[in-house]
Amino acid sequence: MTQSRQRNVSAARWSVEDTELGSDDLTRPQNQIFGSHVFSPAVQRQRLPKDVYKRLQRTLERGEALDVSLADAVASAMKDWALEAGATHYTHWFQPLTGRTAEKHDSFFSPTGDGNSIAEFSGKELIQGEPDASSFPTGGIRATFEARGYTAWDPTSPAFILENPNGALLCIPTAFTSWTGEALDSKIPLLRSMDVLSRSAIAALRLLGDDAPQRVYTTIGAEQEYFLIEEQYYYERPDLQIAERTLFGAKPPKGHELDDHYFGAIPERVLAYMLDTEHQLAKLGVPIKTRHNEVAPGQYEVAPLFETSNVAADHQHLVMQVLETTARRYGLVCILHEKPFSGVNGSGKHNNWSMGTDLGGNLLDPGDTPHENLVFLFFCTAVIKAVDEHAGLLRATVASLGQDHRLGANEAPPAIISIFLGGELEQVFEAISSGEGDPSSPGSYLGMGTPVLPPLPLHGGDRNRTSPFAFTGNKFEFRAPGSNQSLGLTNTVLNTMAANAIDELAELLSAKLEAGTELGTAVTEIVRDTYRNHRRVVFGGDGYSAEWEEEAARRGLKNLRTTPEALPEIVAPASIALFEKHDVLSEREVEARYEVLLEQYGVKLNIEAETAATVARTLIMPASVAHLTHLQQAGLDAPAAETRELVDELYVRIRELERLNAKEGELGDMDHVLFMRDEVLPAMDAVRETSDRLERIVSDDLWPLPLYQEMLFIK
Repeated sequence: MTQSRQRNVSAARWSVEDTELGSDDLTRPQNQIFGSHVFSPAVQRQRLPKDVYKRLQRTLERGEALDVSLADAVASAMKDWALEAGATHYTHWFQPLTGRTAEKHDSFFSPTGDGNSIAEFSGKELIQGEPDASSFPTGGIRATFEARGYTAWDPTSPAFILENPNGALLCIPTAFTSWTGEALDSKIPLLRSMDVLSRSAIAALRLLGDDAPQRVYTTIGAEQEYFLIEEQYYYERPDLQIAERTLFGAKPPKGHELDDHYFGAIPERVLAYMLDTEHQLAKLGVPIKTRHNEVAPGQYEVAPLFETSNVAADHQHLVMQVLETTARRYGLVCILHEKPFSGVNGSGKHNNWSMGTDLGGNLLDPGDTPHENLVFLFFCTAVIKAVDEHAGLLRATVASLGQDHRLGANEAPPAIISIFLGGELEQVFEAISSGEGDPSSPGSYLGMGTPVLPPLPLHGGDRNRTSPFAFTGNKFEFRAPGSNQSLGLTNTVLNTMAANAIDELAELLSAKLEAGTELGTAVTEIVRDTYRNHRRVVFGGDGYSAEWEEEAARRGLKNLRTTPEALPEIVAPASIALFEKHDVLSEREVEARYEVLLEQYGVKLNIEAETAATVARTLIMPASVAHLTHLQQAGLDAPAAETRELVDELYVRIRELERLNAKEGELGDMDHVLFMRDEVLPAMDAVRETSDRLERIVSDDLWPLPLYQEMLFIK
C-alpha cells in the first residue's frame, strides 16, 4: 500500500473514545442545559435583589445608562455566579473591525497583603474596560502611537461563561470605541441602527392607527454553512493553513453532480461533532434549530431560531468559534472560508431579517389576506424602496476577497441585488400598482396523488435560490453574506436604509391623512406609487442566467462583480448622507470602514499570492521534477516530454508570479488593489492551472498535497 493510501485509511478511522457525550433523560429538569452558562434575565431575577432587578429591567427597556449603584449590584451578582461556574477571569468580549471577536482576560482575584487573595469585581469594571486600540484596524481613526480605546458593556446581550478543560471565563459582550468617541467595532453601529429603525417604525405605526407597541426590534436568523475536513489533510496543506482556501487542486472525478450529499444521512463522526457543538451552544443560550448536510461533499449547515439583531450577531460569532474549536476534538478542522474548494459549492450565511414589536407582532407577516393588511403592505413597500435605492451599498456589505470566488456562482446569489416576492405577493403588488385584477388569491392545497398522504397548504410562491433578497413568508432572506463574515455591517445597513424608507413613506402618509384622505386609501396610493417607482428591483426568474444580466442592465441595476467595484459604494455620497442623517455612522467612521475593507482585500490577496508562489516552487515543482526523473530513467520518452513541457511552463509562471509579488504598492490604495486583482490574481490562476494539470499525471506517491477526493470524501 502506498504512503498516501495508508494515510487515507488512517484518516478514515475514528473512535468515540474521549469524545463520547452519551445521552440524558431530557424530561428531567436537571438535564435541561439551555442557557445554563448565561447570565440571563432568569438568573438575574434569582440573584439580584427584587428592587435592583426591576431597576435594571426598567433601565434596559428605556435604553438608559446604568447608574453606579445599580452597576455595582449587578457586578457583584455576576461575579458570584461566575465564580460558582469555575471562572477565575473575566473579559470584555468585543468585535473589532477584523471580522472576528477579541478579548483580554483579567483575574477576579487580587492579593490582600496577608498572603491571601480576594475576589473583586466592581460596577466600573463591568461597565468599562480599556484595551489597547492601536493594533486593531481603525481605517486611520487611531494612529499606531494612539493606544487608548474603551470597551463598554452591552447590557442587552447577556454575559456568558466559556468553558475550557482547565477552567472557565466570564465573557461580557461589549462595544469598542476610540478615545475620541468613534465606533471601532461592528456592534455600536448595529445598536444605533436598531434604535433608529425602532423610532421610525413606531412613528409609522402611530400613523397606521396602532398605539400599543412601544418598541420595534429587528431580528436575525442566520444559517451557517461550513466545511469539515480531516485534520491531517489540513496540516499537510500550507495554503489552507495560511490562506484558508486551497490555492491548488484538480477537480475530482466526483463532486456533487449526483446530489447525493444534500440532506443525506449525516456521517457518524460528523453527527457526533454536531451534537457536541449544539450541546455547548445550548449552554450559551444559542437556539440552534436545524442541522443537515449541504450540497457539496464535506459541507454542512446549522441554523438557529430568530433573535434580536445584536444578540443574534453576538451568537453568530459564538457559533463560528464553537464550530472551529470543537472540530479539533474529533480530528477534524472546520473551514469557514466562502470558497475553500474550487469547482464545488462555497459556503454562505443566509441572513433572515425581519421586524417585530415588543408585543410579539411581526411587521412583515402578510397574514391570510396581504392585500388587506395595511401594516404589512406599508412596511414591505418600504423594504422594496430601501433595497432599490441602496442596492449598491447592500452589495458592498458582503464584499470580500473570498466572496469574489462565490457570488454569482451556481450556489450563491448573483452580484446583482434584486428582490424575489413570490407569486402571490407579487400578484398583490402588481394589482395594486396597475389598479387592475384581483389582489387577493384564494388559498389552495397541494394534492399528493394518494389518499394516504394529507393535502398540504400550497404556498403563494416557490422559493428562488438565485435571489439575493427573497421574501420567505414573514421575513426577507439576504442570501449573499459569506460564511465567515460578521453580521454587523450588513444588518446595520439593512436597518438604516429600511428606517430611512419608512420615514419617507410615513411623511407621505402623514400629508395624505392631514389632507383628509382615508387611511386605507392613503396607504394603497403610497404602495401603488412607490411600487411603480421601484418595481425594477423585483425579479422572480433565474438570477444565474445571462439574460438576467442583460435585463438588469436595461433596468439600471448595478452588477458589482468584484470587491474593488463594490466597496466604493460604502463611501458614495448617498451612503454617507444616509448614515449621517440617522446618526448611525459619521463620515469619518464610514470612511474608516471603507479603508479597512479595502486594505484587508489587498493584504489577503498578497498573502494568497506569496503562499501560492512558495508552495508551487518548494512542493509542487520538486515533486514534478522527481516524477520527470523517474520517467526519463525508465526511458519513457513520450510521458517524459509531456511532463517536461508542463514543468517548464510551471517554472515560467512561478517566476512571473514572484515578479508581480515583488512589486510594491501602498496597501489600501485603490490603484494597488486593482493591480492585485487584475495582474496578481490572474498570475496565481495561471500557476494553479499548470499545477492542476501536473497533479493529474504526477505519481500519486510523489504528489505533496492531499487531493480534493481525499479531503472532501474521507470522514
